[in-house]
Amino acid sequence: MQIVEKSGEGLSRVYGVTVPVADLTDRLERRIAEITPTLNIKGFRPGKVPPAHVRRLYGKALMSEVVEQTLTETTQKVLEDNKLRPAGDPDLKPEGDMNEVIEGKADLAYEIAIDIMPEFEPVDPATLSLERPVYEPSDAEVDETIGELAKQNRTYEAKTGKSVKAEDGDMVVIDFVGKLDGVAFEGGTATDAELVLGSGQFIPGFEDQLVGATPDSDATVTVTFPENYQAPNLAGKEAVFDVKVKEVKAPAETAVDDAFAERLGIENLEKLRELIRSNLAQQYASASRFKLKRALLDQLDSKHDFPLPPKMVEAEFNTIWTQVQQDKANGALPEDDAAKSDEQLETEYRKIAERRVRLGLVLAEIGRANNVQVSEQELAEAMRQEAMRYGAQAQQIFDLFRQNPNAQAQLRAPIFEDKVVDLIVGKANVADKTVSKDDLMKEDDLPEGYGASDEEAPKPKKKAAAKKDAKAEGGDEAPAKKAPAKKKAAEAKDE
Repeated sequence: MQIVEKSGEGLSRVYGVTVPVADLTDRLERRIAEITPTLNIKGFRPGKVPPAHVRRLYGKALMSEVVEQTLTETTQKVLEDNKLRPAGDPDLKPEGDMNEVIEGKADLAYEIAIDIMPEFEPVDPATLSLERPVYEPSDAEVDETIGELAKQNRTYEAKTGKSVKAEDGDMVVIDFVGKLDGVAFEGGTATDAELVLGSGQFIPGFEDQLVGATPDSDATVTVTFPENYQAPNLAGKEAVFDVKVKEVKAPAETAVDDAFAERLGIENLEKLRELIRSNLAQQYASASRFKLKRALLDQLDSKHDFPLPPKMVEAEFNTIWTQVQQDKANGALPEDDAAKSDEQLETEYRKIAERRVRLGLVLAEIGRANNVQVSEQELAEAMRQEAMRYGAQAQQIFDLFRQNPNAQAQLRAPIFEDKVVDLIVGKANVADKTVSKDDLMKEDDLPEGYGASDEEAPKPKKKAAAKKDAKAEGGDEAPAKKAPAKKKAAEAKDE
């Protein structure tokens, strides 16, 4: 076997490998000798099939197997002999006619193109100084949350009197049949449907036309389905609903007391308050961790400057760019992005792709240096939790994860990243700072230099841009005003 380095610029390497046809033929003969005793071919006693006959029957299939195994072994030898740490799977490019190689008429010649891991010294976590914003839920917030629960669980009582009419906030019990061009359509019929007027539960315009309706009355409701309605056969169409109003009910006052807590399945009101306070505290702790992690990632990004594997950056950018194009096609781009050209957007998102790769490599190196591992128990729990999201298909999804190493890797990556982040935070100088709820929940700006074109000086970013960066960093969107959404950690790119 001959190995020649063809190019070695930066982190990219290209090697030429040639395996003589004689070596391949020798491997083929050994493979034929290995399987011949196991063959049962008509006309021959078991184990007595002539090798030449086996070669005629299975020669090409066995040579394909030999070539595939040779590619794997020789590629690994190139990596080991040159002490290379690959940043991703090598690209193999055959040279010459592979059919002639399979037929045993030509040498196996191919190129290996590979990006290697950069050599760098990660920052010492003990030298980092971080500020963790903290906020504790107040009694007023607990009371407000209980008030919202009371509204959501309110009861309705039938209106009585001579001139009962439905008002905004009332509940009507209705039967209805929806029609397009006079023909009832699938999914447009219901019986004893309960609808709170003003709730926005039905398509725009439907509820408004029932205000003023009386019990045991008929109404005709005409609405136009939104252009982006989920059912394509209804999107943008005008529909007429024949509605029978059977009852009109008014909301009853809900007393916030022990009985109310019991209706929710809680022991008493005090226990309900404790649970709500605990839940709010967990939400704010999640937002606090998000802020702390973002500050940590910003510091790690600013403290490291090393060459990045080109293919890794390109793969990361392509993932981000595919989502950007989908958002653009669906009209879901942030306002700032929608006004920019593709060239401007590519420049901005490529910077974000580079940031993700850089941070992934830094976290991976710190994790490797500190022997951070994801245990099989942690992975199994992540697989179980992900599978449970699929309801009745949970077991099928769980089995798929168990059989698919790539799917397991996608679950392992965020666990690894969180463990490395926890390790760094544990070693860094972290100071807690009490902040207001608004400060804790507000969205962060992009790091300096992200989101500005090459011709523009960096400047503070709008909320949409901050969300863009958070999304591009793997789903860590800024929390909503009321409560932080669950975070999906950006994948750490371990070698």
